[in-house]
Amino acid sequence: MEFFSACVLAAGIGMGLGAVGTGIGQGFAVRGAVEGISRNPSASGKILTSMMIGLAMIESLAIYALVVALIILFANPFKVDVLNALQHVVK
Repeated sequence: MEFFSACVLAAGIGMGLGAVGTGIGQGFAVRGAVEGISRNPSASGKILTSMMIGLAMIESLAIYALVVALIILFANPFKVDVLNALQHVVK
């Protein structure tokens, strides 16, 4: 497998895992908030505020996964080293 196709595969898998993780985490957070509001409707303001802050923290995981995937694709610091090593192996 060539280096660039491995980078694309790694970026895709990393972003996919980051998206699945954030989706599951946000689902749990919303479920917990809805259960809390259903048990104590008078505390809905505090619960919603805490939930929104938590969702923003959870969503930052997807943003970090996106940044890492973009670094792997476009600004990979090992690109030159790997290409040089491959040229020596081919010769």
